[in-house]
Amino acid sequence: MRLIYHPAARAELIEAARFYNGKIPGLGTEFLEELDRAIHRIQEDPARWGAAVGQARRYLVPRFPYAVFYILLPTQLYILAIKHHSRRPGYWQHRLPEQPDESEA
Repeated sequence: MRLIYHPAARAELIEAARFYNGKIPGLGTEFLEELDRAIHRIQEDPARWGAAVGQARRYLVPRFPYAVFYILLPTQLYILAIKHHSRRPGYWQHRLPEQPDESEA
């Protein structure tokens, strides 16, 4: 299954890693490693985690206050957001495609 990140989700990932590295050197790397494990778990069984909004599913990241929001396409896992729990709830929902189509990802 091909992994695709929405450009804003990729930016959220980088921003969070920089934030954590600014707090404690190396913590940003640990955050990225935890996210990598989360993505692998999602890829192993993407339908396991329940629907959050519309077709989007949510995976809660262990150890860090983040969730990965994603949708399943026939041959792709499309990451919509890497959301901190304290951010406003639906800020990322405009990233949901009207009708999922692999050409949009």
